[in-house]
Amino acid sequence: MSERGFLDIQPTELKFPFELKKQSSCSMQLINKTDQYVAFKVKTTNPKKYCVRPNTGVVLPRSTCDVTVTMQAQKEAPPDMQCKDKFLLQSVIAENGVTTKDITSEMFNKEPGKVVDEFKLRVVCIPASPPSPVPEESEEGSSPRLSTFENGPQCLQTLDSVSRSNEPPREKSSEALDMISKLPEEKNSATQQNQKLQQELDLLRKERNWHHCSFSVIFVVLVGLLGALIGYIIKKS
Repeated sequence: MSERGFLDIQPTELKFPFELKKQSSCSMQLINKTDQYVAFKVKTTNPKKYCVRPNTGVVLPRSTCDVTVTMQAQKEAPPDMQCKDKFLLQSVIAENGVTTKDITSEMFNKEPGKVVDEFKLRVVCIPASPPSPVPEESEEGSSPRLSTFENGPQCLQTLDSVSRSNEPPREKSSEALDMISKLPEEKNSATQQNQKLQQELDLLRKERNWHHCSFSVIFVVLVGLLGALIGYIIKKS
């Protein structure tokens, strides 16, 4: 923590969790312990690499302001993780009621009789911690499964969600039971319909046979009559 000048700065170093091809951010807090308005401006030696929000602003009397610094995704790591980038925070006493829109670059120019407080912050890259591997065997004899559960409630929640996803929904189970209970009724109905169709088929067959027999009798009678008529004609002639 810096206790010099118009603003107290926490922390005094910008520590970024560094991981290739990923952005990382850190924040610092500016504390105004005076009874005056304090305007500030943040500068860096590598402006294309960092994004500062806000990079200018006003800290009201007895209040604080949070500043977020974002490091853009990097393709290469700095040698030995030692970053040479630096930040400069300038602060000056401003008029009462001043706002961020009223801040100009001339306010931070060093002039006779004007105090411009400056504080330098260095950048520290911290290697992103890799996920801890799950031990295959426990030295104290505990099973790997118990070791996995010790990682926190998140693992338990994951397993619980998986087990729940494997359980069939209650609504589907009740629908299946209803369908099973209706199977005997549907079977009886199908059997009755089958018997009815069989009876209708037998009736059609009987009617067909009856028509066939009637046709045969009529044919025999006609043949007999025709034979008698021909015999009669022959005898008469």
